[in-house]
Amino acid sequence: QVQLVESGGGLVQAGGSLRLSCAASGGISSINFMAWYRQAPGKQRELVAGITSGGSTNYADSVKGRFTISRDNAKNTVFLQMFSLKPEDTAVYYCRAEGVAYGSNWYDSRGQGTQVTVSS
Repeated sequence: QVQLVESGGGLVQAGGSLRLSCAASGGISSINFMAWYRQAPGKQRELVAGITSGGSTNYADSVKGRFTISRDNAKNTVFLQMFSLKPEDTAVYYCRAEGVAYGSNWYDSRGQGTQVTVSS
């Protein structure tokens, strides 16, 4: 079973930076797509950024120019570098990975989430 473990969340002042990491493990043959989602209290979960195995990226309009998603394919890890953080970026950030596991089974796994809090 593919598992995802996020790290790097915390409390930061507005204008500050954080770097989130998410490591995938457990019988992975390939990871086609990795992404970060976030969910703020009382709001729906939203896609923040995604990246394909070939390195193509997409971002939510609200984070373009401030966040950068990247991945280390050799380590099955995805990163989210966040700059110029705003209080409205406060949320639980979740990692997602989808691809093929050993035995040719498709997987779509989510992490447990890491809290990001931006104070004004």
